[in-house]
Amino acid sequence: ITSPKLTARPNLPLYVGRPICYSFPSMPIYETVMVIKPQFSDPEVVELIDKTKKVISGEGGEILGEDKWGRRKLTYPIRQAREGFYAYIKFQAPTPTLGKLSHHFRVLDAFLRTLTVEAKERKLAPVAAKK
Repeated sequence: ITSPKLTARPNLPLYVGRPICYSFPSMPIYETVMVIKPQFSDPEVVELIDKTKKVISGEGGEILGEDKWGRRKLTYPIRQAREGFYAYIKFQAPTPTLGKLSHHFRVLDAFLRTLTVEAKERKLAPVAAKK
C-alpha cells in the first residue's frame, strides 16, 4: 500500500494531490412561485411582490426575471380560498437568502402557498419539422 506523496510549497500548507481551490462558485439561481390571497387588490399585490424583491436584493441577491400570471382558480380550496393571484420571480442569491425569504412568507399572512426551487438548466429536444 502506497500513500499519496505530500508536497510542501513555500508559505502554503501541505496538500495531497491537487491544490486546494480557494475560489467560490457563483451564486445559485432560484425560481419562486407565490399564490397570493384573492382579497388583495392589484396595487396591493404589486406592493407584496416588491417587498419580496426587496428582501432578495437586501440579502445580496439579483432579480433575473419576474412574471405576474394573474388571478386563477385553484384546483382545490386553500384556507377557504377558491382562487389566488399567481406571481413568479427568478433570482440569483446566496443560499442564506432562502431562510430570510421563507421567514418573509411566513410572517406575512398574504401568501396562500409559495414554492422556491433551484433552477436547473433545461435542454429541450428539437421539434421535428412537420411535412
